[in-house]
Amino acid sequence: MDLTRRHWSLSAILLSAALATLLISPRLSAAATENLAFQVRSKFAGKREKDLRALKAHDAHRHARLLSAIDLPLGGDSQPESTGLYFAKIGLGTPSRDYHVQVDTGSDILWVNCAGCISCPRKSDLVDLTPYDSGASSTAKSVSCDDSFCSYFNQISECHSGSTCKYIIQYGDQSSTSGHLVRDVMHLNLVTGNRQTGSTNGTIIFGCGSKQSGQLGESVSAVDGIMGFGQSNSSFISQLASQGKVKRTFAHCLDNKNGGGIFAIGEVVSPKVKTTPMLSKSAHYSVSLNSIEVGNSVLQLSSGAFDSGDDKGVIVDSGTTLVYLPTAVYNPLINEILASHPELNLHKVQDAFTCFRYTDNLDRFPPVTFQFDKSASLTVTPRDYLFQIQGDTWCLGWQTGGLQTKDGGELSILGDMALSNKLVVYDIENQVIGWTNHNCSGGIQVKDEQSGAVYTVGAHNLSWSSSLAVSKLLTIVSLLVLFLSNIAL
Repeated sequence: MDLTRRHWSLSAILLSAALATLLISPRLSAAATENLAFQVRSKFAGKREKDLRALKAHDAHRHARLLSAIDLPLGGDSQPESTGLYFAKIGLGTPSRDYHVQVDTGSDILWVNCAGCISCPRKSDLVDLTPYDSGASSTAKSVSCDDSFCSYFNQISECHSGSTCKYIIQYGDQSSTSGHLVRDVMHLNLVTGNRQTGSTNGTIIFGCGSKQSGQLGESVSAVDGIMGFGQSNSSFISQLASQGKVKRTFAHCLDNKNGGGIFAIGEVVSPKVKTTPMLSKSAHYSVSLNSIEVGNSVLQLSSGAFDSGDDKGVIVDSGTTLVYLPTAVYNPLINEILASHPELNLHKVQDAFTCFRYTDNLDRFPPVTFQFDKSASLTVTPRDYLFQIQGDTWCLGWQTGGLQTKDGGELSILGDMALSNKLVVYDIENQVIGWTNHNCSGGIQVKDEQSGAVYTVGAHNLSWSSSLAVSKLLTIVSLLVLFLSNIAL
């Protein structure tokens, strides 16, 4: 994968199989801001028996005036056995049509499946798919090779003046999307009061996908596309910011207890978060990790343990379900976590997850605390890093290996199993990331820059089709029987 650009995704695509996991930038001048919030739900909310191997593969796949905030209604949870992935509903075109797109902080461009696509999914186990038809939108315009935006996709060597600008994105698992760029109107939820939204819109450029490959073409995990929240000029948030629609700051609070949560664009004023600087030379949302504590013990790690070639530090990515650490960090961490339980009989599930039987209180396992620059810390409790796959069988959500840079370095990634039940703020303009423990089923407060008013943005948990739920329930029952007949404990 090319880590010098953000054209890859760490976002998860979980597939149906045998174990319990889920159907889961330029500087701008000061101005008033628009706060937006999105309706988002897990791609696999409500689904159970899934393949843990596919879960790990899913993670590898992903890599003017400002008014108020944008609200993206959210659904799903962060537990591998339950949800582990989130998608939002947005509107595109005139008249507006709704599209369900995966929310991904690990990539940049927004793209949707295009009408007439020769290899796009025709149906999905998750949502009713809606191909984008530029001919049905009175505001749609093709983007030509002469457009400056096309230069962001300079891997397209043959783009002649007057021709339509093409795009190709290759993801870490070798799946890909390709098509052409379109400029059209996006419709979003503008925060207008406490737990109230109106409508707003902005014109953006996005990909109209005519060909998908790999997991992107599979119906079981299909949505209408991917919406990247990365830092580059091509990202959805950077485009809105360049039009003076929003500040380049957003936040999420992923609720793995009740499902859903909060995803909003705008300045969060409450709760307050402790921030740490982003690494300036990283293409990702990366921060400097200084140490790890397991309970009251500080792990003894070599200097540079988190350096990974051209990507140093630790990537914070809401699009990744699990937590990935270099082998030199993973081994001492797991040994320290399990040191207080020598009686456990460990076994591997699908050659990927360390699992064991356990019937006692999970709080007997130690919390894990990550210490960052500027005294910021993030604590992951055993109820967040352990997940239950069946009965009294538990597995660790920590992983090592498999996610690497192009020069062979091991990536360090804090995914949803570290970020859930916390408000996480990405302040791109000030180049800091912050977080705090928070009840994500409650609300957060965002500031309306124009009026100075402070409004509450509430949590969401989008529902999904009952007919899909019934069909998945039958599959889940058969998979559970298969799993129980084959697992050796």
